[in-house]
Amino acid sequence: MQIISTILPIFFIIFIGWLIKKRKFMPYEFLGPANRIVYYIAIPAMIFSAVSKASFHEEFDIKILFISFMSLFVVAASGWILTAFSMMPRKMKGTFIQSSFHGNFGYIGLAVAFYYLGASGFANASIFAGFIMILQNILAVAVLQANSGNENEVVHFHGKIRRDVVKANINAIITHPIILSAVAGMIFSLSEVSLPIIVDRTLSILSGMALPLALLLIGASISFQVIRNYLVQIIEVSFLKLVVMPGIGVLLFNLFSIPSSEYLPAFILLGSPTATMVYVMAKEMDGDPDFAVAALSACTMLSAISFTIWLNILS
Repeated sequence: MQIISTILPIFFIIFIGWLIKKRKFMPYEFLGPANRIVYYIAIPAMIFSAVSKASFHEEFDIKILFISFMSLFVVAASGWILTAFSMMPRKMKGTFIQSSFHGNFGYIGLAVAFYYLGASGFANASIFAGFIMILQNILAVAVLQANSGNENEVVHFHGKIRRDVVKANINAIITHPIILSAVAGMIFSLSEVSLPIIVDRTLSILSGMALPLALLLIGASISFQVIRNYLVQIIEVSFLKLVVMPGIGVLLFNLFSIPSSEYLPAFILLGSPTATMVYVMAKEMDGDPDFAVAALSACTMLSAISFTIWLNILS
């Protein structure tokens, strides 16, 4: 009951976001500025505040991070193999693979971690999110670059990857607000210096609007119309993202005898639905934006069920 009472309110807020967008209470022109406020200010403030107060030595476990990385690699490879034997258009293949492993940490994963595990679990998840997001972005560029162009185009990796794409991706990683705020919080945590009370309360106020507004924006981005155009592929990518990836994580965590109380923050990240960044990268790197919208919409809705089942199994 505790899990349901935690998960359902999160997705009710997402549904409200979809509803107010449909009813035009939230005009399209509002979404861009609101998203920037959440992405660049509110969520980074919340992450920095939580991580800076946590004990990095106690919260961070290299084994958990390694297993999370392995889960990502296995699912990315599985998606690649699956597309190799399919009749998908080349552009769609890259977006399909990325949708299978690129998780929505900032808007969904960290929200579930916060409301289910509390401030301590949120801080722990934020630390792991900073590392995992770096790997996600690197893999995303690799698969999109390998599957860009037309059907007859052969892409070579040795010296052929466009320099502007690599440079843009490196810049995106080192300036990513979630990564920067997590790293800044880790440094502050290691210094063992307390935040000044004025700074602490300012961050607390900003943090208060982060997750509710983020969830409303996720709801506003959901589109039901495009899902039916890719029904079979959506089922496949949702299974990889919401079942296979967290399932591999649980298997390896237990194989290494790590208690669930310690790996739950990282597990929640692994079980997060497809990220909105998949759509942005599909548009920028010659992928399939329509499939990206379908994947993130379907995965977001289905993750309400998958989170409830997984957390019940692990509780």
